Amino acid sequence: MGNGKKPDGTKPLYHSGSADKGKLLASFALDMVYPRRCPVCHDIAVPRGRTICRECVDKLVPIHGPRCFKCSKPLADSESEFCYDCASKKHSYDRGISIFSYGSVLSKSLYQLKYHQRQEYGRFYGRYAAAIAGEQIRLWGVEVLIPVPLHPKRMEKRGYNQAEIIAAEIGKALQIPVDIKTVIRKINTKPQKELNDKERRSNLRSAFAVTKTRLPWKKILIVDDIYTTGSTVDGVSLALKAAGAEQVYFLTAAIGTGFC
Repeated sequence: MGNGKKPDGTKPLYHSGSADKGKLLASFALDMVYPRRCPVCHDIAVPRGRTICRECVDKLVPIHGPRCFKCSKPLADSESEFCYDCASKKHSYDRGISIFSYGSVLSKSLYQLKYHQRQEYGRFYGRYAAAIAGEQIRLWGVEVLIPVPLHPKRMEKRGYNQAEIIAAEIGKALQIPVDIKTVIRKINTKPQKELNDKERRSNLRSAFAVTKTRLPWKKILIVDDIYTTGSTVDGVSLALKAAGAEQVYFLTAAIGTGFC
């Protein structure tokens, strides 16, 4: 990683002036009052100051081996280029990458991130994603990161957008700007987890809108926590391309393994 940090959250020692020392002391004090929890076991991360327990690091295994050329879903057959879903359905985005398969560890972790105020998990996954996918993002020539927006009513209820948290850490690590104003969610759609594939597509067909009459970027990366059928990413991508984006990619922390 270019910023000297590892995905497990360890940091280099500070050797600079009082400003850095002040930040270090503030961070230490915050950890003492609100200790970070491990995104795998959900206990207080040990030793203190880490973002994941040492013994839990190996339980988070990034996707490796053959992947779908379009959505990056892991493939059982190394001879295949596309997963069943991408081979049978046209997506509006160009390509994407996900860091983990959506198994039991990630499902519990992302649930805690979204619904139980575990915002530090989003920061962890953002840094991890930058370490794993940073080179690919640069090869795509991405100019801006756009997190999938929440509807204002859902944002008010939850208090934060987990996709924004993940995107902010990626942007910080890779020095790519993050935009949270250009795409809005104009329809308060039903939760995707309650719907089947056909209902998901219908649910999101006109859910997003672009606020700018002319986009200042041509290559955009959509950021979200999980990719299941691609309906959410497709909805945002359609809106961006209608507004002038030439290439739209996506990154998610996790991806479902169905339709391989």
